[in-house]
Amino acid sequence: MNGTAIENFVCVIFNVSFMNCTWHVSETASGDTQYYLYWNTSKKEDFTECQNYIEDNHGRHTGCRFQNVTIEKNKATFLVNGSRSGQSIQLYKKKIVLFRIEKLTPPLNVTVNCTEASHRCEIRWQPPRTSHVKRLHCFKYEIVIENTADPEKNIKTTSKTERSIIGNSYIFESFSAEKRYSVKIRATDNGCLVSSHWGEWSAPVEFGKEQLGSTLSYKLFLLSILVASLALFLCTVSIYLKKTSATVPQPRYPFHELSPTDFQAEYMNQLTNDETEEILVIEEVT
Repeated sequence: MNGTAIENFVCVIFNVSFMNCTWHVSETASGDTQYYLYWNTSKKEDFTECQNYIEDNHGRHTGCRFQNVTIEKNKATFLVNGSRSGQSIQLYKKKIVLFRIEKLTPPLNVTVNCTEASHRCEIRWQPPRTSHVKRLHCFKYEIVIENTADPEKNIKTTSKTERSIIGNSYIFESFSAEKRYSVKIRATDNGCLVSSHWGEWSAPVEFGKEQLGSTLSYKLFLLSILVASLALFLCTVSIYLKKTSATVPQPRYPFHELSPTDFQAEYMNQLTNDETEEILVIEEVT
């Protein structure tokens, strides 16, 4: 019967290899209507039924989740049929070029390196992940840099810089270390087998005042650890030396250099001892 087919059939590929297809139930469909989805990516292949349906509150199939989807140049064919009260409903058929329905992932590894003296920042990133495109020139990017509000300086307004870029780096030439910034990037097609729709935004990366403050805090943290380690080392060495000196016996009569006065007194004592020994010898002979 006309008007019993599904409506608003849409498929989206995301996170490289996942795909969701959804549809709306026909307005004329009764409560016992059920739908079934089949698809293939080549005329040489048989149609495969969905293995993971999405259901509404009435238990009717309103979509399908796919995993391990490989994007190819060929079109994929989707069929949705069904039945109600044992009677067949109108068949829905659609062909889709898979790369055109891909939602690109965010660009990867966004980094910012600023030089305060030159008031410039180099922003670099890597292409989004895909299963079928490996060439860097296949993407172009939209980059948004925002100068965010600073409550400490009572700055309530914000400014935004938007650029369309081909390549994997951008030089931001209006950098001020006293301000706080954030940057985000997304990708789209640049003349290859890539979706013409903009992909997902990367997570905002902050730089500027907050970045410099974090670097200073990190340096102070390292310095405090170094000072504490040095103090612990000196304390350990001091305790070790005390224990070592306590176990080594000291000489009872340590050697020391005689002063001239001590040397003279020692010489006179020696002469007196010699004369006494000579007198004793003479008395024994007599």
